[in-house]
Formats: sequence, structure tokens, C-alpha cells
Amino acid sequence: MTTTERSTLAREPVPEHEQKRVALGYLQEAWAEALHDGIDGDCLAQACLFAALAEFVTTYGEDAAAKFAEGLGTRIRNGEFSLDLPRQ
Repeated sequence: MTTTERSTLAREPVPEHEQKRVALGYLQEAWAEALHDGIDGDCLAQACLFAALAEFVTTYGEDAAAKFAEGLGTRIRNGEFSLDLPRQ
């Protein structure tokens, strides 16, 4: 994404799905850079989960964040976070 695109995003209202797409792009770039610098993927994952949950707690409070986290097990088992699903 170019600087012009980023500054345009900052000025105009952006739909939530587009904000999520852009945010994921930022995270993927940072992830790739950290891996390149020798940071272990598992350490990155744990740090990202901590940061994400801390943001949920700050934004919505501990009870709401805990309720959200309670549903993650089912979502993981249902494949919502699987990037490469085996084909049969």
C-alpha cells in the first residue's frame, strides 16, 4: 500500500471489512519482518494474542473479553482460523 493510499484511508470513512483487510495486511508485513529478523513464529503468535486480548480488555472490559475468548475453542475446531485445510 502506498503512502497516498494510507493517507486517503485516514481521511475518508472506511467500511469495517476494508479496515480489517488493511489491518491484516499491516500485521502480515510486521510478521514477515519479524520472522526475517529471527523471531520464532510461536513467540510472535503468543505476543499477538496477548496484544489482541489486552486491546479487547481495554476496549470492552474483562467480562466481555472473557466471553469472546470462551467462544474461540469452537471457532478454532470449526476451522475458522485454518489457512490450509486438507483436501480429501
